[in-house]
Amino acid sequence: MSGHQSDQDAKSEDGLAVLLASLERAANDRRLDNGSRYLFSRAHHQILKSHVAHTVAQREYRILFDAVPDPVSLIAFDGTVLDFNASGQRLYGRTLDEVVGRDIAILNPEVPPDHLSPVLDAIGRGESYVVQVTNRKSDGTRFPVEVHSARVELQGRDCILAVARDLSARFEAEHRYDTLVDSVDQGIVVSDAEHEVVSVNGAGMQILDLEPGNSPDATFTAEFWIIVDENGNVLPRDQLPASIALRTGEAVRSQIIGLYRLSDNRFRWLRVTAIPQFTSMADRPNQVISIFSDITSLKRDSAMFDRVQQLSNVGSWEWDRTTEHLHLSRGALRIFGFQTPMDDIANFYARLQPVDATRLAMALSAPTVDDIAFTLELRGWRVDGSEVWVRMQGETDAREPSPHRLTGTFEDITEHKSIEHGLRIQARTDALTGLLNRDAIHDELNAYLAGTHPELAVLYIDLDRFKVINDALGHSVGDKLLVQVARRLQEVVSGQGECARLGGDEFLVVCKTQGDQHIEMAERILATLAKSFQIDEEEFTISASIGIAESPSDSVIGVELVQQADAAMYESKRRSNNGWQHYSEDLARSQREKLQLDQLMRGALSNKELHLVYQPQLDLHTGRVIGAEALMRWNNPLLGTMRPDVFIGRAESTGEIVRLGAWAINETCRQIREWLDAGLPQIRVAVNVSYRQFIADDLVGTVMDALERHKVPPQSLELEFTERVLIEDAPETTRIFSDLDKLGVTLAIDDFGEGYSGLNYLRRLPIHVLKLSQLFIKGVPGNASDVAVCEAVAGIARGLRMTMIAEGVETDMQRRYLVKLGVPVGQGFFFSHALSPQRFLTYMRAQTGAK
Repeated sequence: MSGHQSDQDAKSEDGLAVLLASLERAANDRRLDNGSRYLFSRAHHQILKSHVAHTVAQREYRILFDAVPDPVSLIAFDGTVLDFNASGQRLYGRTLDEVVGRDIAILNPEVPPDHLSPVLDAIGRGESYVVQVTNRKSDGTRFPVEVHSARVELQGRDCILAVARDLSARFEAEHRYDTLVDSVDQGIVVSDAEHEVVSVNGAGMQILDLEPGNSPDATFTAEFWIIVDENGNVLPRDQLPASIALRTGEAVRSQIIGLYRLSDNRFRWLRVTAIPQFTSMADRPNQVISIFSDITSLKRDSAMFDRVQQLSNVGSWEWDRTTEHLHLSRGALRIFGFQTPMDDIANFYARLQPVDATRLAMALSAPTVDDIAFTLELRGWRVDGSEVWVRMQGETDAREPSPHRLTGTFEDITEHKSIEHGLRIQARTDALTGLLNRDAIHDELNAYLAGTHPELAVLYIDLDRFKVINDALGHSVGDKLLVQVARRLQEVVSGQGECARLGGDEFLVVCKTQGDQHIEMAERILATLAKSFQIDEEEFTISASIGIAESPSDSVIGVELVQQADAAMYESKRRSNNGWQHYSEDLARSQREKLQLDQLMRGALSNKELHLVYQPQLDLHTGRVIGAEALMRWNNPLLGTMRPDVFIGRAESTGEIVRLGAWAINETCRQIREWLDAGLPQIRVAVNVSYRQFIADDLVGTVMDALERHKVPPQSLELEFTERVLIEDAPETTRIFSDLDKLGVTLAIDDFGEGYSGLNYLRRLPIHVLKLSQLFIKGVPGNASDVAVCEAVAGIARGLRMTMIAEGVETDMQRRYLVKLGVPVGQGFFFSHALSPQRFLTYMRAQTGAK
């Protein structure tokens, strides 16, 4: 209650108390007669009883008034709030004293001055008045309410009872619903029972291409729509999905209709589902919701599918095992050349090879408990008699509850099979020479060995000096030479065996042995290859080395026979070119020794069996040490001290040299760092780089890591390469030399003049040093040929402004000659053998006088 009402109630209570006290005194006054005293006592009782009843009624009214969950106001006809329940106080955030006695506008300050006029008019007619307005809470926030007003009497006074219902939750739910409907990518149209459009979502407007304001056209009944069914038949209005749903009260699901608009000649296919809506206790729908999606692209793709089958030689099939009915699509009929539908499985089997017909029958009749899925390649004949190959795939129809219906595809793979057959031939044939290739000859060899008479011989043939010809005259000439060699081999072998090219310049002949027939064949091969070859106006001769292994005396295993013949060929090449060699136990022992050497070499680094020694390089004028060459040594506990040419040559063959070379570069840099820390002046130390390491390893990265790891100046490291690197792949060679030059290391060509020299590369590559081979130093100054070579190399070095270093200087006469020739640096036994790191340090200190 308000403060004013409380004051009035307090005064009434005080007056009542005075009255009751007076009546009680009069009832007890002995001066009055008994009749009067009784009347006063009776009045006191009735007044007290009435007061208690009034108090109880007031309390019950308050309880009921405050129990109403919606805000309730009692309002005088002039707009003054007489009472305000607890729900209103909580919702509006106002106390009873803030509202009672104030104008109702306190709950909505924006109402017009005459806002009570329509309310009073309605309740004057005995009606209630309902209105939706926006009210405001004490914190200023606004919210929607629906106010129901009616006339009531309070304490003998007419007033207005106003009940306000908060619509915030309903408005929010409606907003969420509208947002959800507009967010889906399917069209949604809500129509009433008279087919009038109630609402259309955004996707529906977009699919139907409707402008704002044209939503009534979304019922598909406007004059400019023509609606057809899936077969193109015009649909009347009562056959539209929405009409059927309204008429039957049942949902119409996934009906396809075509929609043609006359105004722009646009046609689209829709998939429509219509769902009727009912109000409470109604037996007829009052609305229908039509949900639709545009399937124009899907229908177009389906129409194009048959055309795709025609273009891609694909067809489909269906087989019902219950009815034994076969259905072939138009594409499948076209593959086999059928002009009419084919539904008889027996006629289809007749078009296949018997064995393939049996395979297909087994696949189609597999037990029904299995999850049937198969892929078969079948060979048959078309109606015109031509051969046809098909790939047939099948599986149970996932749409069927039982596995009796199989569906699948046919693919015409006739052309693919033809190509495959050609590829099989190619896969067994060397592309260059037309001979059998490695895999094919191994198959033939194993077939011979598996026969009843496995006596045969394997001839492993390698051309001598082929690489020189290939490198000097080019790969084109080399390929033509290989073709002519293959032709001559075929003429010699003829029908006595099989001939193959294994790769490069290596060939293999497998022939049956009868006495010394294979020896005679080897001699004829050597003789025919020794005859001159004429290629591109170039005439030259070659020779060959042949290794021979026999079965069963050497082995009865194909791969072993080839390996044995290979080993015998290398032995023949080692002894002399243009010859043949039988495999023997000595060769076997040599092979085992090589295998042992390879195995021990692989553990040399981890076992710390390798070390480097350093041969000083001196100024030939002053005798001052200006550098050194790092040389690798191997001391194995089992084999002892190994000759460098033996183990390094083997490491080259196996590729182990790549790992050893990387270790040598790192160890050289480590040693340089140790000498510098010991006070030795900076010198340049050369380390050899193998050809295998050059092409296989990340040489630039290896050098960079070693220099950075040991903090060595790049000028202190020299890399020595053989001439072989000069005639390899130009772009890669150029890139590696350029990257190494950018690092700042010195680049040298070792043993220059011994092999084929790529003089053009000397001009193009950043090479700083040429090392004159000791092969030519031995003969100077007495041998004219060696002198001529030395002078030629010196001339090249001067012309290209390169430093020269002479190797293998053993006499003072050689030193004086080299000085006269202008060679500034030399190394050899005349100055010093290769020294251990400590002895080299002592040697240097003796040379320089350092301590």
